[in-house]
Amino acid sequence: MRLHNKVIIVTGGGTGIGLGIVRCCAREGAAVVLAQRRVELAEQEAASLREDGHRALALRCDVSSRADVQALVARTVAEFGRLDAMVNNAALTGASVEARPFLEETDEHWGRIIDINLNGAFICTQVAARQMVTQGGGGSIINISSVAQYAAQEHAAPYCASKAGLDGLTKAAAIELAAHNIRVNGVAPGDIYTEASADVVESAADRGATGKFFRFTPLNRRGSPEEIGNVVAFLASDESSFVTGATWLVDGGFLSY
Repeated sequence: MRLHNKVIIVTGGGTGIGLGIVRCCAREGAAVVLAQRRVELAEQEAASLREDGHRALALRCDVSSRADVQALVARTVAEFGRLDAMVNNAALTGASVEARPFLEETDEHWGRIIDINLNGAFICTQVAARQMVTQGGGGSIINISSVAQYAAQEHAAPYCASKAGLDGLTKAAAIELAAHNIRVNGVAPGDIYTEASADVVESAADRGATGKFFRFTPLNRRGSPEEIGNVVAFLASDESSFVTGATWLVDGGFLSY
């Protein structure tokens, strides 16, 4: 119960990796807030968690809207009394990225990916940090990135740029927020099996990707959302009290060669 009495928001917490994070944090004793644009998905999962005896709340939030994020944090504090960790997981990924060749990229599509994946993380980090400073006691902010932060992927220029941008955001926020005992870290998942990424290789081939740049995962399997959640639970806990400004690779060895 390393997260006993802690309150954690997970954006995009109703599906995929976000849901794996929520379940792990709840099992470790945290009160969890599932923030999702499609709030009906989060409500179903939150209800299931409450049935199992956990404290869970589902709230609608578009992370690219500062007003939505401010309302999310305010409602969380009103419900649970404080905010101890913000997990910036919400992102356009998998099929929702609508990947396309670089020469066919548009300003509109590029902007939409950056707005959710990078600007959203900035807004959530800033709003959460302001609440943590106000309440005192520090906190933890965790950005869910991707191996695309380090290794480019075909037909995914805005996605790769958004995830690489998270590295700079994580480090810059970490050094400035350290004075308030707020730690900022990242987690870069590798090939994780979710509904959104179930046929990622096939869909890339259908779009005309050459396949030359696909990597092999040395552990010879896809990861699970809960395997990301276990690392996030550690970073949200006091056990990681001397960890900040770092991005943790959880990729089964994907970037080891």
